[in-house]
Amino acid sequence: MLVSALPAALDGLKLRAELAAALGEKGWTDLPARQAAITRIKDAIAAGREAASDKLRGAAGGLEAARFLSGVMNATLAAVFDSVAAGHGEAGQEISLTAIGGYGAGELAPRSDIDLLFLKPKQARPTHDEFLEQLIQAFWDCGLDIGGGATRTVDESLEIARENIGERTSMLSLRHLAGNPTLAEILRRKLREEALSSGAAFVEAKLDERDARIRKAGASRYTVEPNVKESKGGLRDLQLLRWLAQFLYGADAFERWVSSGLLTVSDVEKYLRAADFFWTIRFHIHAIVGGKDDRLTFDIQPEIAARMGFDDAEAESAVERFMRRYFLTAMDVGGLTRLVCAKLEADHRKSRPRGLARFLPRQDALGEPVDEAFRLVDGRLDFDDAATIEKDPVLLMRLFWAASAMGADLHPDAIAAVGQNIRRVDDDFRSDPRAVRVFFSILLDSAAPQLVLRLMTEAGLLGQFIPEFGEIVARTQFNMYHRYTVDEHTLNLIGVLRDIENGDLEADHPIATRVIHDIKNRRALHLAALLHDTGKGKGDQCVEGAMQARSACTRLGLPKAETELVAWLVRSHLLMSDTAQRRDIGDPQTVIEFAREVETLERLNLLTVLTVIDIRAVGPGIWNGWKGQLLRDLYVATRSVLESDASSEEASDIREILRAQADEARHAFRQKLNRVDSSFADRWTGELDDAYWLSFSDSDRLRHAAFVRAAKDRGDIVAAAARIDKRRAATEIMMTAPDRPRLFADIVSVLAELGANVVGAQVSTTTSGQAFDVFYVQDASGQPYGADRERARDALAERVRRAAAGSKTRTLTKLARRLTQRAAAFTVIPSVSIDASAAETATLIEASGRDRPGLLADLSQTLADSGLELQSARIDGYGERATDVFYVLKDGKKLKDNEEIEAIRGKLLAVLAQEEARVEARARSRGLARARASAGR
Repeated sequence: MLVSALPAALDGLKLRAELAAALGEKGWTDLPARQAAITRIKDAIAAGREAASDKLRGAAGGLEAARFLSGVMNATLAAVFDSVAAGHGEAGQEISLTAIGGYGAGELAPRSDIDLLFLKPKQARPTHDEFLEQLIQAFWDCGLDIGGGATRTVDESLEIARENIGERTSMLSLRHLAGNPTLAEILRRKLREEALSSGAAFVEAKLDERDARIRKAGASRYTVEPNVKESKGGLRDLQLLRWLAQFLYGADAFERWVSSGLLTVSDVEKYLRAADFFWTIRFHIHAIVGGKDDRLTFDIQPEIAARMGFDDAEAESAVERFMRRYFLTAMDVGGLTRLVCAKLEADHRKSRPRGLARFLPRQDALGEPVDEAFRLVDGRLDFDDAATIEKDPVLLMRLFWAASAMGADLHPDAIAAVGQNIRRVDDDFRSDPRAVRVFFSILLDSAAPQLVLRLMTEAGLLGQFIPEFGEIVARTQFNMYHRYTVDEHTLNLIGVLRDIENGDLEADHPIATRVIHDIKNRRALHLAALLHDTGKGKGDQCVEGAMQARSACTRLGLPKAETELVAWLVRSHLLMSDTAQRRDIGDPQTVIEFAREVETLERLNLLTVLTVIDIRAVGPGIWNGWKGQLLRDLYVATRSVLESDASSEEASDIREILRAQADEARHAFRQKLNRVDSSFADRWTGELDDAYWLSFSDSDRLRHAAFVRAAKDRGDIVAAAARIDKRRAATEIMMTAPDRPRLFADIVSVLAELGANVVGAQVSTTTSGQAFDVFYVQDASGQPYGADRERARDALAERVRRAAAGSKTRTLTKLARRLTQRAAAFTVIPSVSIDASAAETATLIEASGRDRPGLLADLSQTLADSGLELQSARIDGYGERATDVFYVLKDGKKLKDNEEIEAIRGKLLAVLAQEEARVEARARSRGLARARASAGR
């Protein structure tokens, strides 16, 4: 009799007895007996899952639970197998039931597939098929997800393994469960022989399969919604490590690697802690979603954080602390993966990687080390004598510089030596001029600085050398705007900066590419790029980040002026994007305040490049032509002021400059249009204020004039037209009509009904009372509305024309979109600010809250209900949060009455709060924890 490690209530012997009692002499062919047996099996599985889940303790217990549940399934499957086999004589005993895949490795999640392989004799008989059919049907009736239940001979299994690396890998964890053990042993032995005989090719294929898996799940291990099983640094990588170690080197591979010094006891502990942590998460995911899903999505992150015992801290929410722990664990797995792959390479079980060399000009072979303190071992860079690190810790930094200069990967012994000596990176090391010089050589001179810095980060060196950066390693922000952890975003940003320096992104970033080589303070730019987000999690990220930057630069020995420049860049790194996307550049006050802050052309160039790379590195799809054009417009307007003779400290001087620019634009317009329609040119230039002439380019103004002239020639008092504006990556809608209250609100309501997202609007009213408004709209994917559908654009223009003419629009209550579970996880706190001093002639209202279709329309209707006239609007969005900015007047003047201002604020907050209340009610029905969306950008 087999001895079980399971508790008595779950022991296989108990289930066997229950099956015997249920079936009696009737067996599995009797339907009532069969149903009674199935019920007993289901009860045993449910009890086993519950007992396994009870093993979870806070953030731990998952590995024990996975192994326990695997044991429960072993006992259950064996009991069912033997029970069914009892009615089939020799046929049942000649079949081998084996576990493969993750289950074969002895670990199982509650809703995972039960990976099984049924092995049958080479000369199978019909009685074998009859037994298997009944057995597989019993498994299905028990609710076990065994897929098709592959049934093969040993030879058939070997053939499939040769053709499919995934199948081969799955079978390499083959484990006998019940029936004929000989077939399982024969297959296991032959698989091992074939794998070993194929040498490096087999391991290469397996690692290629891993790469393909990671590409599918997301190339970075730092994406903020990882797949705990498939993502880089997740459970699959841990399983791969164990398999590679034990299959190629034997069951005691880890012990032998510790003996040889490749791994330390600490490394083995990291492996076990990572497995335990990931399995704990996986158990919770399956329990929450009630099915097979391994994605750690936003909607379940707060709930899992709560279940695993994470609490809010002063600087981080519970969910952010939980996700930081996840990414630090994934980083540990990445370090272990590098060590094992290096071992395989050293043992010639895989080809050597090109490593850093793939980012450098092609070279046929690595030359001699650029530093005599290092040597090449099997194509990887190692310390010549690691003992010398104690005497000269700066060797730790020089190692990464040498690897970068040579395009060589690091030897596992070198990586291990860095970890063992990381404690030597103390205050003396951080201020050592030699270490500082080497660091700046890496940052400024490496062909791929982001890759070298990432290696330094994962080795622990960069965060130890620059503690301010170390504090953001693996830090997350709980919102739908950011795609990566803070440190990964920063390293991606460094890579984008180098691409711009190399001229690789000129089409997307023409101004940044042009000015990058005019910048005199290149080192300050790179340091600001590295430190720009170090204030996150500490309060005001810009103010705190400037303090962090000042501390780091002082320690690195930078001159005071350069230190202050870096601190200013960090403090101001959101200023240009906020100004461009949330302010009306046609308002002189916007340019006045921005130019005052920037002060010099050098600082403008620096801030422009930093802004571009910051937005670009947030993630795919964040940068677009609309944002690019807004930044370019602000850059051009500010540069013209800074290059003038006037002092940027004098607002009156800047206003004169801007007024002169508007007059120059009018003059150029008249010159071009006089030959066509001189009377229209005179009237049009006289009827539109300076804001219009400062907001648009020459080509824009001529196009607008052609539209208005054509409407006039047709005798149309109200007209609208739509076209694709490739430069702005949006559809431009031009509209002219007699001005009236609610005109803007009626138009944006129609746009919302048609699914056109307004990203910007410029409202102009001529001195004769005619409105001329320009809207820029995109579809839900961020592309120009109707980009490839001219009829859709024409229909949009017609609906706008009808709305402008006063036709009744449909109610906005139909615009409520289905609330996604991901969005419901976030609590978005609404806010409204009203500032009468931020604009030249209008009051600026900024309303921020949960994004939704029709939000701009609802806010605009509320402003219209309050008797406000709209001058212009800007729309900005960050994931789940939208920020709509309005320039408004009351009876042609700024708002001054405080009671009226507070009343308007209350009405706008009520609009924003309605959606949040709806989301709260829907989310409450799921019974899952939620968390406040991070405001950090």
